[in-house]
Amino acid sequence: VSLKSFTNCMRCGPMREWLLAQLPQHNAVPVPSSLDELIFHQLFDEETWTFTYVLGCGETREAILIDPVLEQMDRDLDVLAELGLNLKYVVNTHCHADHITSGGVIKKKLPTVQTVISKASAAKADIHIVEGDKVAFGKWEIEVLATPGHTDGCLSFLCKGKPDAPAMVFTGDALLIRGCGRTDFQQGNAGTLFDSVTSKIFTLPGNTLVYPGHDYKGRNVSTVDEEKRFNGRLTAGRDGFIKIMSELNLPYPKKIDIAVPANMVCGVQD
Repeated sequence: VSLKSFTNCMRCGPMREWLLAQLPQHNAVPVPSSLDELIFHQLFDEETWTFTYVLGCGETREAILIDPVLEQMDRDLDVLAELGLNLKYVVNTHCHADHITSGGVIKKKLPTVQTVISKASAAKADIHIVEGDKVAFGKWEIEVLATPGHTDGCLSFLCKGKPDAPAMVFTGDALLIRGCGRTDFQQGNAGTLFDSVTSKIFTLPGNTLVYPGHDYKGRNVSTVDEEKRFNGRLTAGRDGFIKIMSELNLPYPKKIDIAVPANMVCGVQD
């Protein structure tokens, strides 16, 4: 059942009850038991097909938001409040072209919150990060992986659990489930993207859980091993990948002229 179908069927009587039984509350994805000290929720914006992630420390209650959407700010803050979490950072994987981040407006409501984005993005934020940096929230942290190609400033975030549990990688638009972000605007480069994914993400353990920035077919999680085997674009080899990306002929993003300028002042909007 796709998330879009779920939303459209929320008033369909028995269908509503059945669908609710299939999806965890708030679209949360259960975390393996050995990671139960990490609070994790995956949220979805159906207009832009964007995933937002809540990660929190169960002990200290500090939390981060990854890739929040402006129109979903109230929902995200409600989830954090309901869980008793204190938002520390709003972190963006890159300067988005399809939606505006809520980081700047959140800062007006919660002045102690800091915004975080790649230094290579050239976007404004409280904190700029690069490959190898770590963003800590309580006893947990995400490690920064530079994965340019969709844009110059694209990052992925690796969150490791206990040694016997799979890690999680939040890949933004660099790697999607059975796909990837486009490379025909915002400094996009197909060869760079192929190199980034194959050297930074596909070298992670095969059971690493892949949480993308978007999905358009009702899926919400994959693994490194699955994407190495079944991602039709990235299994074509470097030259094949570049050819595929050059022939996509995708429409111009409808929000790019509004979203990019706004996101270039991420977190410090006046």
